[in-house]
Amino acid sequence: MARNVAQKVIAAHLISGSMEPGEEIALAIDHTLTQDATGTLVMQELEALGLDRARTEVSVQYVDHNLLQTDERNAEDHTFLHSACSRYGLWFSKPGNGVSHPTHMQRFGVPGKTMVGSDSHTPAAGSLGMLAMGVGGLEVAMAIAGRPLYLRMPEIWGVRLTGSLPPWVSAKDVILEMLRRHTVAGGVNRIIEYHGPGLEGLSAMDRHVIANMGAELGATTTIFPADEAVREFLDAEDRASDFVPIAADEGATYDVTEEIDLSSLVPLIAKPSAPDNIVEVSEVQGTEVSQVVIGSSANPGLRDFAVAAAMVRGRQTHDAISFDVNPSSREIFADLTKMGATFDLISAGARIHQAGCMGCIGMGQAPAVGQNSLRTFPRNFPGRSGTKEDSVWLCSPETAAAAALTGVITDPRELAEKLDMDWPRLELPARASVNTDMLVPPLPAEEAARVELVKGPNISALPDFPPLPDRIEAPVLLKVGDNISTDEISPAGARALPYRSNIPKLAEFTFVPVDETYPERAAQLAGGSGHIVIGGENYGQGSSREHAAITPRHLGLRVVIAKSFARIHWQNLANFGILALEFLDAADYERIGSGDKLVLESAREALRAGDELTMHNVSRSESYPLRHRLSQRQVDSVLAGGMIPLLARS
Repeated sequence: MARNVAQKVIAAHLISGSMEPGEEIALAIDHTLTQDATGTLVMQELEALGLDRARTEVSVQYVDHNLLQTDERNAEDHTFLHSACSRYGLWFSKPGNGVSHPTHMQRFGVPGKTMVGSDSHTPAAGSLGMLAMGVGGLEVAMAIAGRPLYLRMPEIWGVRLTGSLPPWVSAKDVILEMLRRHTVAGGVNRIIEYHGPGLEGLSAMDRHVIANMGAELGATTTIFPADEAVREFLDAEDRASDFVPIAADEGATYDVTEEIDLSSLVPLIAKPSAPDNIVEVSEVQGTEVSQVVIGSSANPGLRDFAVAAAMVRGRQTHDAISFDVNPSSREIFADLTKMGATFDLISAGARIHQAGCMGCIGMGQAPAVGQNSLRTFPRNFPGRSGTKEDSVWLCSPETAAAAALTGVITDPRELAEKLDMDWPRLELPARASVNTDMLVPPLPAEEAARVELVKGPNISALPDFPPLPDRIEAPVLLKVGDNISTDEISPAGARALPYRSNIPKLAEFTFVPVDETYPERAAQLAGGSGHIVIGGENYGQGSSREHAAITPRHLGLRVVIAKSFARIHWQNLANFGILALEFLDAADYERIGSGDKLVLESAREALRAGDELTMHNVSRSESYPLRHRLSQRQVDSVLAGGMIPLLARS
C-alpha cells in the first residue's frame, strides 16, 4: 500500500490502534520539548510520577519565555528547571540560547522522529520531516517517562504546492493564505502534509514558518518530506549524518486535498485580533503604525532577519516607529552579526532584544493602546501582547520592514517601486555558527540520582483534585463565544507568566481578559458545588498551556459544555478531571444563560454507559442532549479527578 509521509512516520511508531481517521492510536515518542512557561509543571509532574530518568532518545528543556526578570520569580523557576534537568536526565538550554522551535531544529531535529512538546508550535519541527505535536505538559511528562502518546488518528490533508514565490512574497504569506481560505478551525483533527514541485523553492527554515503556524489552523501537526532542502540544512548545522530521506510513495493518497500556486500569492496581513482575519496588504495600505517587531518562532530564520536588514540598509526608520528585533536563536544572531546585518538594523534605528519569545508571549514590547503594531508573530489574540486593548497585525518580514520605513502599512512591492529598491538576493552563509556552549547535556545516571530539586517559595505543590462526583449540580458561572483562546482562559504576559509554577496565585488571572470578576466568583463556589462554563465553537484554541485547565479546575470548574473543542485543550481538560461535553444540537447553546443552574444525574454511570448524556436546566425547566468524545482511557481519567490521581491510585 502506497503511503504518504505522515502515514510512514506514524506506522513506524504505532504501538496500538488502527490508522483510520477517528480511531484512538498510541505512538512511541522519540523526542520531547518543554519551555519554561510550561516546563515547571512538567518537572513537578515527573516528580509526582516518581521518574528515575528520562526514557526518550532526546528530551530538552528550553528557557525562552520567562526571560524578563523583574523580580525573583522567573529566576527561581530557571534554577528549579536546571536542577530538574540534572535530576531526570534532560538537556537544558540556558536563557538566551534561543527559542525552542528553531533551536531544536538546528541542534536535535531528525527526519522521521516523533516529538511532543508542551508548546502548541512544536509542529514547526515538521519542516524536517518529523511528526511533532503540541500537547499538554502532563502528556509530555508521560512521554519522558516512556509512555506512549494517545490521540485520535487525524485525517491527512495533502496540500500540493506548485510554482514559485514571486519577489516580495515569502513563506509567511503561504500560511496566511491557508488561514484566509480555511480559518482557525480549518485544520482541526488533521495533519497537513505539503508536497509537490513548489517545495523546491522553499528552504527548510521557510518550511518552519509554514509548519509553525499550522497550529493557528488548529491542525494536529504539519509535515514536509525530508528532501534535498533538509539535507542542506542539516549539513550547514554540521549534522549531515542525521539526514534520513523521507518521501511519499508514488501513488500515495490523502483524505483531503488542496493546491496552492505559489506564483499567484501576494503579500497578506492578518488584521486584529485573529490570525485568520486576512486581507491583502494593498487593501489596508496607509494605515498608521507605531510599532514593528521582527522575530518569534513564526519567522525565526536567518533569512527572515536578513531580508529586513537589507531593506532598511542605509535608510532610517520612520520617526513614529518603534522598530524591535527579537533574534530567535544565539546561532542566528551570531550569523546575522557576521553578515553585517545587525549593524544595518541598528543603524536604521532597530532595538535589538535578547534571543527568546519576548513580545510574542507578552514579555516586553507591549504596544500603546490605540496604536497599531505589525509583528511577524504567529498570534494576535486580544491582549496577548501584554496590552489589554491592543491592535496587533501579523505579516511577513518584508511587509513589516516596509512599514518600519514608511510609518504606515505598505505593500513592499509598491515601496520597492517608489524607492527603486531591488528585491534582496541574500547570500546567506553556507555553514552556520554552531555553538553548543549554552546547551547543558544530561548528567550521568549515578550523579543525577544524587541531585536535589531546588524549589523556591514561588513553586507550589501540584493540586490534588478529587474524583468526579456522581451528581453534578452547579451554576453556569461564565458563557463565552466562539474561538475562545487559552490566552483568554489563562493569560500570558509579564504580570501572569512569573506565576506559572504557583497555581493558587496564577488562578487569580483565570478568564480575567473575558470577565474580571470570574476568579472571585469561582473561588466562592470552589469548595462547594463548583461551577460550569458554556462555550461556542473551537473552545480553547491556541496555546497548549495546561494551566488553562488547571487554574479553572483549582477554582472549582466541573464541566465545560461547548459546541466544539480545540484538540489540545480538550485533552488537557480530561487530563485534569474536567468533563468536556458537546451540544448535540448547537442551537441549545442559545438556550442557556449565565447564572442558570444545571444538573447532571448519575454522571459516573452515564460516562461509563456511552457517549451521550442529558443535562437538566433547573432554572428553565429544560433538558439538553449532550455527548462526549472521550475514550475509555480518558473516561477513567475524568472519573478519577485527573490522570495523576488515576496513576497514583493504580
